[in-house]
Amino acid sequence: MIRLSSIYSTDIVIIGGGVAGLWLLNRLCNRGYNAIVLEHKALGSGQTLASQGMIHGGIKYTLGGALTGASEAIADMPDHWRACLKGVGDVDLTQARVLSDHFYLWSSASLSSRLGGFLASKVTRGRVEKVGRDALPPIFADGNFRGSLYRLVDLVLDTPSVVRALAANYADRIFSLDWSTSRWLDGGEGVKRLELVRPEGSLVLDARAFILTAGEGNGALLAACGATAPRMQLRPLRQVMVKHNYPHTFFGHCVTVDKTPRLTISSHPMADGSQVWYLGGALAEKGANQRPEEVIATAQSELAALMPWVDLKEARWATLAVARAEPRQPNLVRPDKAFAAWATPTANVMAAWPTKLTLSPNLASEVENLLSARAIAPTGTPCPTLGLARPSVALTPWEEAFS
Repeated sequence: MIRLSSIYSTDIVIIGGGVAGLWLLNRLCNRGYNAIVLEHKALGSGQTLASQGMIHGGIKYTLGGALTGASEAIADMPDHWRACLKGVGDVDLTQARVLSDHFYLWSSASLSSRLGGFLASKVTRGRVEKVGRDALPPIFADGNFRGSLYRLVDLVLDTPSVVRALAANYADRIFSLDWSTSRWLDGGEGVKRLELVRPEGSLVLDARAFILTAGEGNGALLAACGATAPRMQLRPLRQVMVKHNYPHTFFGHCVTVDKTPRLTISSHPMADGSQVWYLGGALAEKGANQRPEEVIATAQSELAALMPWVDLKEARWATLAVARAEPRQPNLVRPDKAFAAWATPTANVMAAWPTKLTLSPNLASEVENLLSARAIAPTGTPCPTLGLARPSVALTPWEEAFS
């Protein structure tokens, strides 16, 4: 029996269902575009749920004592996200969960660490305040703490709840994609189409723009559609997860004069009532080329040195290898802001990387600018039933490691 192909024409097909792709879906649909998201695995899998959820305004990029392009590009991001959490921003995040409405910079008693915190506080124009000894959070209310503490006006979000909130807003426009039964088609003059095989017959997606927001997966997607630019770079990390019953949560960066925090800690709840400390910063960057047991030993040593009063004797430890996917930069330096560009020599494929969770709104703006420059305007066509499965939300790395 011959099964005929059907063609679905739409404004935008977004490939990649992390926060970047889902934020873009919300923004474009709110503007009147007919847009859909295709996700190969589960929503939020990869970089989104591997992030620490810190929505910051660039403070971590001022630790050398001067404002950088990165800090200036994201200075307004916390306020942008707060507006969305209140339901008055460009997307609706009212159902997302805030883990903390602030986080901290702290220094050890060493001169270099105190200096790093001092310089950071001076160049961020009121975005940081010094915490006095009488106002220390519970985790630092110990006589052995000899460093300095700064409170940031930034916030920390529960990333799974952000994914769920964004997905719920346009659930009828989010579909599963199986690359083993899908392929790019040439439509002539550089135009690409995407064919999806279904039991009832193949479905050919004809889009004015295919936008790749699959993080590390963008590299393979670009190669598959014959694109030679833009190119991608990867920044490997090995994060450490600590499951424990210590009563205090904490969100913050231990700073020195280096550009990267010595250690970053974020706290995440587990279903059994315990919590996980998720450790990043220089620990994760240096640990990228180490074995899990080596990174864990370093993490234990760092916590013992920086917080010797914290008892983690009964804790369970695990690591997560993850790579930050970014647009290729000269000398592989860290990009300053979100990035989007048309993929050459294709005519209708765009690659996009937010480079940081906090810059997802900035990425949507970059994409909108590129669409506008090519006069790709919204059509408002309603989304039909495509006969495709729906992806679930991915488990967090700590749920996978400790459940």
